[in-house]
Amino acid sequence: MTTETTAQRPTGLASIATPQGTLAIVAMDQRNTLKRMYAAVGIDDADTAELTAIKADTVQALRGSASAFLLDPDYGVPALQQLPADGPRYGVLVAAEPSNRGTVNGEPRTHRDPALSARWVADQGGDAVKFLVQLRADRTAAAGEPDTTAEVLQVVREVVADCREVGIPSVIENLIFPLAGEEPPTPGQRADRIIEAAALLDELRPDLIKLEYPGDAAACRQLAGAISTPWAVLSAGVAFDDFAEAARISCDEGGASGFIAGRSIWKEAVGMERAARQAFLADEGRRRLDALVQVIDGRATPLTLREDAGS
Repeated sequence: MTTETTAQRPTGLASIATPQGTLAIVAMDQRNTLKRMYAAVGIDDADTAELTAIKADTVQALRGSASAFLLDPDYGVPALQQLPADGPRYGVLVAAEPSNRGTVNGEPRTHRDPALSARWVADQGGDAVKFLVQLRADRTAAAGEPDTTAEVLQVVREVVADCREVGIPSVIENLIFPLAGEEPPTPGQRADRIIEAAALLDELRPDLIKLEYPGDAAACRQLAGAISTPWAVLSAGVAFDDFAEAARISCDEGGASGFIAGRSIWKEAVGMERAARQAFLADEGRRRLDALVQVIDGRATPLTLREDAGS
């Protein structure tokens, strides 16, 4: 964040968007996933200082190309204190879901920590709340089991209402998941699950939905017809070239307003010595991010067009 006054800072979704009203957001909110990434390269004891430093290095290297950064409260937001105040502005989304969420029969559950509120995000200098859920619209609760679909929808209602009261955007991320004992989905089944969940979330009117790529152009067109809320495609750690193509199709065929990409941009930096990491992020990381920005240029649906359509 920069030394802008409150009056100078954009508000609403404009606070996390490019000047063109599109979304070029770098995700660096991983906590447990990031620790597993370190363990995978032989570093089992990555400490708070290291987890904070890699996030600081990522923001510093990519500010000026990213419209915003998605950060966690444990390492990401504190990392901003290590950065110079001057330089290109960027928006900040803060992940407000609890890091440990619980399961039933191995399937994820959803709950809020009341302390991680929209006011809490705003007080940290955040511009928007990001909240991760895992929703399967077709899940039916067995007798005596909690209805996890109803749980998700109630939590999202609360998050959206909380954000409206405070006056900052709500960004809801959904990841689909297998039900207990379920076979891996076909591409068509996977697309249906992404779209059906998005349609349920759309009814609750968050400001933005962060979604997995539904798989192809036809599925993106189906998604575009199922929701009216702006959406951004997430990278899910896939190879960079694959994600660049997914972003193109999501914008061209699905009306996406841009991307929220993380590991596809910076994952190789994990485990590097700090000087090498900073060089990698400033060179290859920025090249990838700039390439994604170029992919969505003229393709992503500007948020202003959606606002005009809804007025």
